[in-house]
Amino acid sequence: MTLARELVRRWRRPATLPEAVAASARLHLADAIGVGLAAAASPVGRPYRQYAETAATGGPATVFGRAAGAGAAEAALINGGLIHSLEYDDTHTASIAHGSAVLAPVALAAGAAFGASGAAVLAAYTRGWEALIRIGLAAPGGFQAAGFQVTSVGGAMVAAQIAADLAGLDEEGCLAAAGIALSQASGVFEFLSNGATVKSLHPGWAAHAGIIAAGLARAGLAGPETSFEGRFGLFRAFARDAAAADRFAAELADFGTRWHLPEAAFKFHPCCHYLHPFIEAAGLIAERGIGPDAIAAITCRVPAGAAGIICEPWEAKQAPASGHAARWSLPIAVAARLVEGRVDLATFEHDASPAVRALAQRIDWQPLADARFPERFEAELDCRLADGSVHAVRVDDVYGNRTRPASEAAVRGKFRDNARRSLSDDGVSALEGALDGIGGAADLGALTAALRGR
Repeated sequence: MTLARELVRRWRRPATLPEAVAASARLHLADAIGVGLAAAASPVGRPYRQYAETAATGGPATVFGRAAGAGAAEAALINGGLIHSLEYDDTHTASIAHGSAVLAPVALAAGAAFGASGAAVLAAYTRGWEALIRIGLAAPGGFQAAGFQVTSVGGAMVAAQIAADLAGLDEEGCLAAAGIALSQASGVFEFLSNGATVKSLHPGWAAHAGIIAAGLARAGLAGPETSFEGRFGLFRAFARDAAAADRFAAELADFGTRWHLPEAAFKFHPCCHYLHPFIEAAGLIAERGIGPDAIAAITCRVPAGAAGIICEPWEAKQAPASGHAARWSLPIAVAARLVEGRVDLATFEHDASPAVRALAQRIDWQPLADARFPERFEAELDCRLADGSVHAVRVDDVYGNRTRPASEAAVRGKFRDNARRSLSDDGVSALEGALDGIGGAADLGALTAALRGR
């Protein structure tokens, strides 16, 4: 049996989500929607707002921040782009997958287009997370090392399953959708060369690909069944790892009984997740009463798997081309926490201040030995003061990850703060209520009305 057929059959088995898993899914869905609403009102979301003016011209789905309806494929693309544009969306660290940025937009758009119940949408979103995590776990870091984002290339194939599921396709239709999505899979890391904002498109395009793949499969277009393990399948083409197919087969063995979603991490800073433990470490230095003027030099020890994203090339990271490019800059993130006392949405809406850039020039990095990346996001930081003393701090794992889970109150607080950027206080309350009750909703009507501010 091919891996795609194995996934489809396990996906289609009737199963009730355990309540703890359903609760986690609701919280992750709310977090994603909140981030998308914040982005819809932010400078970095402007290209998607402008694109929506001409492309999202009526339909059953909803674009964040807009009262008018939109077609499912366009809504999925725009909302995925918005959710990912602030680098504030959730991550399953071991698989390095930003699941919700792909899976929430396609589930919401397909659910609205096909009149699915809230329970069906939540279940498809959750199964999508479980599939995408397993793809990432089968090739840990492999997609990234080859220059691709697992979120987008694996996400396209998973998005196709969500859309096919909610569209009511049979087994053969779901198989075709996976193969069709493979031919649309994309998302490369070349944006790092100049801090280009195109990275945000990766999950949006994957969500769009899922809608298109399901629609074309429904219309009779065929796709290869060996979309995972084939000679030019997902793992060989995008991770350069033929053995990953066997590992994916092993990961599928407990699909539907072992739930990874509750281990996915929430982000509390709008920047690359690899930076977060270093921001925490800088905060520990600040708590000792050490100000930037007292600091002679800082050395950060960085896991090898993260260094290529947040450290290289170092000269560019010390002086990023824009505020947005600083979302992947280790020296700017550490310096901002020490100089400004925070790293939040405002940090990346403008170029770094002269004081932040000056401290960034006194920061360097070294490889972190024996790092447990990507299962844990660790950080070590040595801060040498002008008087010659050294303050060393270590963060064993980032806050919000499975070893240091975030509280529900913290996630809900983040959701409300973000959603208020596009909705009134009453609108935020209505949206939160619709999300809390999604499992018992006959359709997405209440959620749609809340998202549109009605």
